[in-house]
Amino acid sequence: MSSAPTLPPPRTRGFTLVEAMVALVVLSVGMLGIAGLYVTTLRSSGGAIYRMQAVNLATDMADRIRANRGANLAYGQAAANNNCYGVGAVDCAPAAMAANDLFVWQAQVIATLPSGNGVVAVVPGAAATDPFTYTITITWLGSGETVATQPSYVMTLQI
Repeated sequence: MSSAPTLPPPRTRGFTLVEAMVALVVLSVGMLGIAGLYVTTLRSSGGAIYRMQAVNLATDMADRIRANRGANLAYGQAAANNNCYGVGAVDCAPAAMAANDLFVWQAQVIATLPSGNGVVAVVPGAAATDPFTYTITITWLGSGETVATQPSYVMTLQI
């Protein structure tokens, strides 16, 4: 009994050059997508850090205003280094303390935020018994932002 001759199975040779190139292109596109996502995440986290620092700086100024309630309109005036606290500090009047608070606070804003600027605006109440309204505004330039699109943080308090 003779059996019919069997053909050997076709040999599998693996990937062809075209298949390897397609796989490389797909992998490259995926890696570029991951890199873009990473850059976006870094920018977002940097912006969040700046916002958090602006909130902390505005709260610091609000605490300074609450601690020096007698200064009132002086917080809307020019800042000056009056040496009101620290080593060898002198005893300052409320207006001088307010000018010194503004000086120290604005230096902190500049040192903490890129192109940072801090401003305090004061509006007295309509009647003598009405509270003063303080508006604390902090602006800065984040990465990829211009003066026209710069972020800001505004805090308003009444004392």
